[in-house]
Amino acid sequence: ARVHVLHLSSSDALPLIRAARAEGVRLTVETCPHYLTLTAEEVPDGASEFKCCPPIREAANQDLLWEALADGTIDCVVTDHSPSTADLKTDDFATAWGGISGLQLSLSAVWTEARKRGHGLEDVVRWMSTQTAALVGLGQKGAIEAGRDADFAVLAPDETFTVDPAGLQHRNRVTAYAGRTLYGVVKSTWLRGERIVADGEFTDPKGTLLSRPR
Repeated sequence: ARVHVLHLSSSDALPLIRAARAEGVRLTVETCPHYLTLTAEEVPDGASEFKCCPPIREAANQDLLWEALADGTIDCVVTDHSPSTADLKTDDFATAWGGISGLQLSLSAVWTEARKRGHGLEDVVRWMSTQTAALVGLGQKGAIEAGRDADFAVLAPDETFTVDPAGLQHRNRVTAYAGRTLYGVVKSTWLRGERIVADGEFTDPKGTLLSRPR
């Protein structure tokens, strides 16, 4: 059978994944920015903006996820963008919405932690673009080369910014990254050769359904 493990947060699964691959199981695995950048130890009591499913785990677990990314056990990093209105993120963890909206901040958040751990930007690009496009069969995406869509972000990797929820483009501006200083300022974003974001503002927002060849 073809198997895909989504939103891996627990390092406990890594030995099973490695064993399955060794037996020849067609297996791919993804994790998410919040599992690589946030830890259970730093979640304040009642701060449900950190609530997601599966949950954020301890720092030691996070270290093992990074090791698995580095050795290829985990194939890619996906946003798992799960927006929520402020009223659904209550102080009661049992009833609060379970999801983190991190689409706009995912590249910077992962790059901030990756550089601290000695990884290069090329690693982040592989995890968040090249291998994600390959996973879902979008052959026109995932690389900057002739014949592919001209999709790319112009990034200043050594510049920093502090996350202000009011500055987010998300419709519902609830974020677990509020107040964090992150590396990697996106100067502009290009979609199929057209600039659609400049200095944090949309210039020509367009949406097109992506489909892979059958």
